[in-house]
Amino acid sequence: MMDFKKYKTFQVVADTLNLTRAADQLGYTQPTITLQLQSLESEVGHTLFNRVGKKTFLTPAGKLVKQYMDRTFALLEEMEEELRKLENPHGLLTVAAPEFYCTHYLSLIIHSYISQNPQVKLQLFSCDSNDAMKKVAANEADLAIIAGPCNNPSMESLPLGKEDLVLVTTQELFDKNDIQTLMKKYPFITYKSGSNIQRLVNACLEEYHYSPGSYIECVTDETIKRTVLYHTGVALLGSALVEEELKRGILTEIVRFPAKIETSMVILKKRLDEKNIHSFAEIVRRIWAEM
Repeated sequence: MMDFKKYKTFQVVADTLNLTRAADQLGYTQPTITLQLQSLESEVGHTLFNRVGKKTFLTPAGKLVKQYMDRTFALLEEMEEELRKLENPHGLLTVAAPEFYCTHYLSLIIHSYISQNPQVKLQLFSCDSNDAMKKVAANEADLAIIAGPCNNPSMESLPLGKEDLVLVTTQELFDKNDIQTLMKKYPFITYKSGSNIQRLVNACLEEYHYSPGSYIECVTDETIKRTVLYHTGVALLGSALVEEELKRGILTEIVRFPAKIETSMVILKKRLDEKNIHSFAEIVRRIWAEM
């Protein structure tokens, strides 16, 4: 087995070509260095140094060994650097989440995370929950924040919290129409068919015995809310999304379905222990609970 201590001594002596300076750098006595070099020369079967007067020179064999040792120790340093990186989060971390989570939650979480982990470059994808899960499954995102259930067996779903679903319209439309007329006359503004949260919406509509006559489908919950605010119709949205408008009397609540939306963080099970993912997940869970 290669004795790296002897080869390191050889490399330092070959760099300095001076036993005194090499001894100072290595913290060895000159006799110790001499013994190590003699042992190495015996091991490789070649003389590595020649002395002419007070000067030391590398032999052709010494020059060859030095070339390989420089490359070897450079690789070892590179390996040690990469191993050190494993101790702390670094590199790229990609998070996918619906627009509302991006703007209202993740902006604060990202600030906190990056301040603690400056070597991480964080990338944020705004998309619906279904697409967010697809990105995680395809390794296009490292983790995702989603609304509604995750039934993919390859993913770990970590609950973050629950919120109500609220059937809302503008106060103006509510004042001008009784509820029965309102529900029949105006369209139901909702998520695109097949989306993760749409299944929850359908269950609530069935529970309320409401079968809309017409629909407007939107990609994001923010778009749904903006469409409602233009007095277009009614919508079933997460309470956090419409809380401010309800307080200000811009929107009015028709009916509330408590704790219908479960917000979760989803991660591929095989990647749960990755340093970047684990550290970000811990901060998300802590800050989400505080909020």
